[in-house]
Amino acid sequence: MIDELILFIFCFLLILVIYEIFIVSKAKKNKSRKYPIEVKYLIFKYHLNMRKVNYPQLLQIVALVSSFDIALIVSLVMLADSYLWQILAILVLVLPVILVSYHFVGSFYRKRGMTKDA
Repeated sequence: MIDELILFIFCFLLILVIYEIFIVSKAKKNKSRKYPIEVKYLIFKYHLNMRKVNYPQLLQIVALVSSFDIALIVSLVMLADSYLWQILAILVLVLPVILVSYHFVGSFYRKRGMTKDA
């Protein structure tokens, strides 16, 4: 049990640092507002109003959610014994975990009135 927790924390922190270096810092420096794909999804699906949203805060939330998703999937997949079962578990888990987590992010911003329909 403790091994899985250590694996989760290590994966979470590693992915968070990588995400911060390559995605968040690049998006903050980019003045043309080429949004990361996660932000584009939130704008399309939840009609996020980027004029109301604190963009650096949104990037931090996206980094945390994406890191959590990847760490959760890795931790769950490592419970399987066979490589075949691990690959199948990844294929089954990736899309639902990402959609559910970004649904929570979209609902958070909708509740705070930062969407175009709110």
